[in-house]
Amino acid sequence: MSICTKTGDDGTTALLYNRRVPKTHPRIEACGAIDELNSAIGLARASLAPPRGEGRGEGSPSIHDFISPKLLHIQKQLIDLMGEIATDTADLPRYAKDGFRIITAEDYAPLEIWIKEIEAQKISFKGWATPGGTPTASALDLARAIARRAERRVEKLLQSAATENRHLQIYLNRASDLFWLLARWAEGNVT
Repeated sequence: MSICTKTGDDGTTALLYNRRVPKTHPRIEACGAIDELNSAIGLARASLAPPRGEGRGEGSPSIHDFISPKLLHIQKQLIDLMGEIATDTADLPRYAKDGFRIITAEDYAPLEIWIKEIEAQKISFKGWATPGGTPTASALDLARAIARRAERRVEKLLQSAATENRHLQIYLNRASDLFWLLARWAEGNVT
């Protein structure tokens, strides 16, 4: 089977369970923003130097060891977010029955723990952040900005009742906060 199916040549695309919608449909816009976010997170992961055992001090993790597992965890969860968003509300019972995950507060609980962990390190920062301190911090700031856009797209779905799962929007809100903190952490932890 070829990747070039030509089924989208008419300006439509398929949601899960083969419901066709215009490529400009709010669900597709939300999925597209999350897809871009996942790519930006991949860029941030790729920008990390291979682990060398260096960190902020003796016993501290390297920048790679501290950030990369968190980003990979989020990337995997974003697939679940996209799957849920790409499923018409009428098909959600079938989606769950087929074993796909519905996003809950348990999904963003680790992000909240990581946020508290970084805040406990008393990262010093005053004023606005200007992206560009390091390649990793810049990629994380890009991920943060895209996460905010994805959050706005999901909020639009919530307002139009195209989804009722508020946890989708909360997840993206927590992720963008975490990306901001990780970017600041990366700027102070150049290895």
